[in-house]
Amino acid sequence: MTEAFQISADQAEVYESKFVPALFADWAAPLADAAGLRPGQRVLDVACGTGVLARTAADRGCDVVGVDLNEGMLTVARRVRPDLEWRRGDVTDLPFETGEFDVVLCQSALMFFLDATAALREMGRVSGGTVGVQVYSSLAEQPAYGPWVEMVGRHAGREAVSLLSTYWVHGDLDVLRSRFDDAGLVVTDVRTRTGTARWGSIDEMVRVEVESTPLVDRISDEVYDRIRVESRAVLGRFPADAVPIAGHLVLARHK
Repeated sequence: MTEAFQISADQAEVYESKFVPALFADWAAPLADAAGLRPGQRVLDVACGTGVLARTAADRGCDVVGVDLNEGMLTVARRVRPDLEWRRGDVTDLPFETGEFDVVLCQSALMFFLDATAALREMGRVSGGTVGVQVYSSLAEQPAYGPWVEMVGRHAGREAVSLLSTYWVHGDLDVLRSRFDDAGLVVTDVRTRTGTARWGSIDEMVRVEVESTPLVDRISDEVYDRIRVESRAVLGRFPADAVPIAGHLVLARHK
Protein backbone atom coordinates (compact mmCIF):
# COMPACT_ATOMS: atom_id res chain seq x y z
CA MET A 1 0.00 0.00 0.00
CA THR A 2 1.01 3.60 -0.41
CA GLU A 3 0.54 6.16 2.30
CA ALA A 4 -3.20 6.55 2.79
CA PHE A 5 -3.42 10.02 4.31
CA GLN A 6 -5.76 12.45 2.63
CA ILE A 7 -5.40 16.20 2.39
CA SER A 8 -8.21 18.68 1.96
CA ALA A 9 -8.87 20.75 -1.14
CA ASP A 10 -7.82 23.82 0.86
CA GLN A 11 -4.46 22.20 1.65
CA ALA A 12 -4.10 21.25 -2.00
CA GLU A 13 -4.72 24.87 -2.97
CA VAL A 14 -1.80 25.84 -0.72
CA TYR A 15 0.29 23.14 -2.41
CA GLU A 16 -0.58 24.56 -5.83
CA SER A 17 0.07 28.17 -4.83
CA LYS A 18 3.22 27.60 -2.73
CA PHE A 19 4.98 24.31 -3.42
CA VAL A 20 4.38 24.09 -7.17
CA PRO A 21 5.98 27.44 -8.08
CA ALA A 22 8.64 27.13 -5.36
CA LEU A 23 9.79 23.55 -5.98
CA PHE A 24 7.97 21.41 -8.49
CA ALA A 25 7.43 23.58 -11.57
CA ASP A 26 11.19 23.73 -12.11
CA TRP A 27 11.40 19.96 -12.66
CA ALA A 28 8.40 19.37 -14.94
CA ALA A 29 9.95 20.49 -18.24
CA PRO A 30 13.30 18.75 -17.64
CA LEU A 31 11.54 15.44 -16.91
CA ALA A 32 9.38 15.87 -20.01
CA ASP A 33 12.54 16.61 -22.03
CA ALA A 34 14.39 13.59 -20.63
CA ALA A 35 11.44 11.33 -21.47
CA GLY A 36 11.38 12.71 -25.02
CA LEU A 37 7.66 13.49 -24.94
CA ARG A 38 6.15 13.94 -28.40
CA PRO A 39 2.72 15.04 -29.62
CA GLY A 40 0.23 12.22 -29.74
CA GLN A 41 1.85 10.07 -27.08
CA ARG A 42 -0.38 8.71 -24.33
CA VAL A 43 1.19 9.76 -21.03
CA LEU A 44 0.35 8.88 -17.42
CA ASP A 45 1.40 11.22 -14.61
CA VAL A 46 1.54 9.08 -11.45
CA ALA A 47 0.95 10.80 -8.10
CA CYS A 48 0.17 13.87 -10.15
CA GLY A 49 -0.71 16.14 -7.24
CA THR A 50 -2.32 19.26 -8.64
CA GLY A 51 -0.97 18.37 -12.08
CA VAL A 52 2.04 20.51 -12.99
CA LEU A 53 3.73 17.67 -14.92
CA ALA A 54 0.48 16.58 -16.58
CA ARG A 55 -0.13 20.15 -17.72
CA THR A 56 3.39 20.33 -19.12
CA ALA A 57 2.88 17.11 -21.09
CA ALA A 58 -0.52 18.26 -22.37
CA ASP A 59 0.98 21.54 -23.57
CA ARG A 60 3.37 19.44 -25.67
CA GLY A 61 0.47 17.78 -27.45
CA CYS A 62 0.37 14.56 -25.43
CA ASP A 63 -2.81 12.69 -24.48
CA VAL A 64 -2.46 12.87 -20.70
CA VAL A 65 -4.04 11.23 -17.68
CA GLY A 66 -3.17 12.26 -14.12
CA VAL A 67 -3.70 9.82 -11.27
CA ASP A 68 -3.41 10.50 -7.54
CA LEU A 69 -4.54 8.92 -4.30
CA ASN A 70 -5.61 12.24 -2.81
CA GLU A 71 -9.00 13.53 -3.89
CA GLY A 72 -8.09 17.00 -2.60
CA MET A 73 -5.21 17.20 -5.06
CA LEU A 74 -7.46 16.04 -7.89
CA THR A 75 -10.08 18.64 -7.01
CA VAL A 76 -7.52 21.40 -7.58
CA ALA A 77 -6.12 19.68 -10.70
CA ARG A 78 -9.62 19.60 -12.21
CA ARG A 79 -10.14 23.27 -11.37
CA VAL A 80 -6.87 24.33 -13.00
CA ARG A 81 -7.18 22.12 -16.10
CA PRO A 82 -10.74 20.81 -16.53
CA ASP A 83 -9.89 19.72 -20.06
CA LEU A 84 -7.58 16.92 -18.86
CA GLU A 85 -8.47 13.50 -17.46
CA TRP A 86 -7.89 13.07 -13.72
CA ARG A 87 -8.35 9.71 -11.98
CA ARG A 88 -8.13 8.58 -8.38
CA GLY A 89 -5.96 5.53 -7.85
CA ASP A 90 -3.28 3.79 -5.80
CA VAL A 91 0.14 3.49 -7.40
CA THR A 92 0.39 -0.15 -6.36
CA ASP A 93 -2.89 -0.98 -8.16
CA LEU A 94 -3.30 1.50 -11.00
CA PRO A 95 -6.75 1.49 -12.66
CA PHE A 96 -5.39 1.00 -16.18
CA GLU A 97 -4.73 -1.81 -18.62
CA THR A 98 -1.31 -3.36 -19.12
CA GLY A 99 0.74 -1.34 -21.61
CA GLU A 100 -1.98 1.32 -21.93
CA PHE A 101 0.48 4.24 -21.98
CA ASP A 102 3.49 5.11 -24.09
CA VAL A 103 5.17 6.93 -21.21
CA VAL A 104 4.59 6.74 -17.46
CA LEU A 105 6.15 9.48 -15.35
CA CYS A 106 6.38 10.30 -11.66
CA GLN A 107 7.76 13.60 -10.43
CA SER A 108 8.83 14.29 -6.82
CA ALA A 109 6.59 11.56 -5.45
CA LEU A 110 8.49 8.24 -5.33
CA MET A 111 9.69 9.34 -1.87
CA PHE A 112 6.13 9.16 -0.52
CA PHE A 113 5.45 5.54 -1.51
CA LEU A 114 5.83 2.96 1.25
CA ASP A 115 7.01 0.35 -1.30
CA ALA A 116 8.88 2.15 -4.07
CA THR A 117 9.79 -1.09 -5.86
CA ALA A 118 6.15 -2.19 -6.03
CA ALA A 119 5.23 1.26 -7.34
CA LEU A 120 7.87 1.06 -10.08
CA ARG A 121 6.69 -2.45 -11.01
CA GLU A 122 3.11 -1.23 -11.40
CA MET A 123 4.23 1.81 -13.38
CA GLY A 124 6.11 -0.58 -15.65
CA ARG A 125 3.02 -2.75 -16.06
CA VAL A 126 0.91 0.06 -17.50
CA SER A 127 3.74 1.40 -19.66
CA GLY A 128 4.33 0.09 -23.15
CA GLY A 129 7.55 2.07 -23.39
CA THR A 130 9.28 4.49 -21.05
CA VAL A 131 9.06 4.82 -17.28
CA GLY A 132 10.60 8.00 -15.88
CA VAL A 133 10.96 9.39 -12.38
CA GLN A 134 12.42 12.50 -10.85
CA VAL A 135 13.96 12.17 -7.39
CA TYR A 136 16.09 14.49 -5.31
CA SER A 137 19.77 13.77 -4.72
CA SER A 138 20.98 12.62 -1.31
CA LEU A 139 21.20 15.15 1.48
CA ALA A 140 25.01 15.08 1.34
CA GLU A 141 24.80 16.32 -2.28
CA GLN A 142 22.52 19.25 -1.46
CA PRO A 143 24.48 22.55 -1.36
CA ALA A 144 21.75 24.42 0.52
CA TYR A 145 19.40 21.89 2.09
CA GLY A 146 22.25 19.72 3.39
CA PRO A 147 23.80 22.36 5.69
CA TRP A 148 20.33 23.62 6.60
CA VAL A 149 19.00 20.24 7.74
CA GLU A 150 22.24 19.65 9.66
CA MET A 151 21.74 22.98 11.44
CA VAL A 152 18.11 22.18 12.27
CA GLY A 153 19.29 18.87 13.74
CA ARG A 154 21.71 20.67 16.04
CA HIS A 155 18.86 22.69 17.49
CA ALA A 156 16.00 20.20 17.37
CA GLY A 157 17.71 16.80 17.61
CA ARG A 158 18.27 13.89 15.27
CA GLU A 159 14.53 13.20 15.00
CA ALA A 160 14.25 16.53 13.17
CA VAL A 161 16.74 15.32 10.56
CA SER A 162 14.58 12.25 10.00
CA LEU A 163 11.41 14.33 9.68
CA LEU A 164 13.07 16.63 7.13
CA SER A 165 14.71 13.84 5.12
CA THR A 166 11.78 12.47 3.11
CA TYR A 167 12.89 14.32 -0.03
CA TRP A 168 16.28 12.66 -0.12
CA VAL A 169 15.52 8.97 0.49
CA HIS A 170 16.05 7.90 -3.14
CA GLY A 171 19.16 9.98 -3.78
CA ASP A 172 21.53 6.98 -3.90
CA LEU A 173 21.51 6.04 -7.58
CA ASP A 174 22.94 2.56 -7.01
CA VAL A 175 20.08 1.73 -4.65
CA LEU A 176 17.55 3.29 -7.01
CA ARG A 177 18.90 1.29 -9.96
CA SER A 178 18.46 -1.88 -7.92
CA ARG A 179 14.84 -0.93 -7.25
CA PHE A 180 14.21 -0.54 -10.97
CA ASP A 181 15.93 -3.88 -11.57
CA ASP A 182 13.78 -5.61 -8.96
CA ALA A 183 10.73 -4.08 -10.65
CA GLY A 184 11.66 -5.68 -13.97
CA LEU A 185 12.96 -2.46 -15.52
CA VAL A 186 16.38 -1.51 -16.82
CA VAL A 187 17.66 2.04 -16.43
CA THR A 188 18.50 3.55 -19.81
CA ASP A 189 19.39 7.12 -18.88
CA VAL A 190 20.22 9.16 -15.78
CA ARG A 191 20.48 12.93 -15.82
CA THR A 192 21.55 14.87 -12.76
CA ARG A 193 20.81 18.56 -12.52
CA THR A 194 20.71 21.31 -9.94
CA GLY A 195 17.34 22.98 -9.97
CA THR A 196 16.12 26.08 -8.19
CA ALA A 197 13.78 26.39 -5.25
CA ARG A 198 12.10 29.79 -5.41
CA TRP A 199 10.94 31.27 -2.12
CA GLY A 200 9.79 34.76 -1.29
CA SER A 201 12.34 34.89 1.54
CA ILE A 202 14.49 32.58 3.64
CA ASP A 203 11.94 32.97 6.44
CA GLU A 204 9.20 31.76 4.09
CA MET A 205 11.29 28.72 3.11
CA VAL A 206 11.89 27.83 6.76
CA ARG A 207 8.22 28.32 7.63
CA VAL A 208 6.97 26.13 4.78
CA GLU A 209 9.58 23.39 5.24
CA VAL A 210 9.13 23.16 9.02
CA GLU A 211 5.38 23.64 9.19
CA SER A 212 4.63 21.12 6.45
CA THR A 213 6.07 18.35 8.68
CA PRO A 214 5.26 17.14 12.22
CA LEU A 215 8.44 18.90 13.35
CA VAL A 216 6.52 22.11 14.01
CA ASP A 217 4.56 20.37 16.80
CA ARG A 218 7.66 18.84 18.37
CA ILE A 219 9.82 21.89 18.96
CA SER A 220 9.40 24.79 21.32
CA ASP A 221 8.90 28.36 20.21
CA GLU A 222 12.42 29.09 21.47
CA VAL A 223 13.96 26.37 19.33
CA TYR A 224 11.92 27.48 16.31
CA ASP A 225 13.18 31.05 16.78
CA ARG A 226 16.80 29.84 16.92
CA ILE A 227 16.27 27.84 13.72
CA ARG A 228 14.84 30.88 11.95
CA VAL A 229 17.73 33.11 13.01
CA GLU A 230 20.47 30.66 12.09
CA SER A 231 18.77 29.77 8.80
CA ARG A 232 19.46 33.31 7.61
CA ALA A 233 23.16 32.74 8.25
CA VAL A 234 23.34 29.21 6.80
CA LEU A 235 21.39 30.10 3.66
CA GLY A 236 22.42 33.73 3.39
CA ARG A 237 24.81 33.12 0.48
CA PHE A 238 21.88 32.01 -1.67
CA PRO A 239 19.18 34.38 -2.99
CA ALA A 240 15.83 33.37 -1.52
CA ASP A 241 14.42 32.98 -5.04
CA ALA A 242 17.34 30.83 -6.22
CA VAL A 243 18.04 28.21 -3.54
CA PRO A 244 19.78 25.26 -5.28
CA ILE A 245 18.28 21.78 -5.01
CA ALA A 246 19.89 18.82 -6.78
CA GLY A 247 18.05 15.88 -8.28
CA HIS A 248 18.09 12.99 -10.72
CA LEU A 249 15.96 12.23 -13.77
CA VAL A 250 15.91 8.47 -14.27
CA LEU A 251 14.51 6.77 -17.39
CA ALA A 252 13.90 3.04 -17.77
CA ARG A 253 12.29 0.44 -20.01
CA HIS A 254 11.23 -3.18 -19.71
CA LYS A 255 14.07 -5.71 -19.68
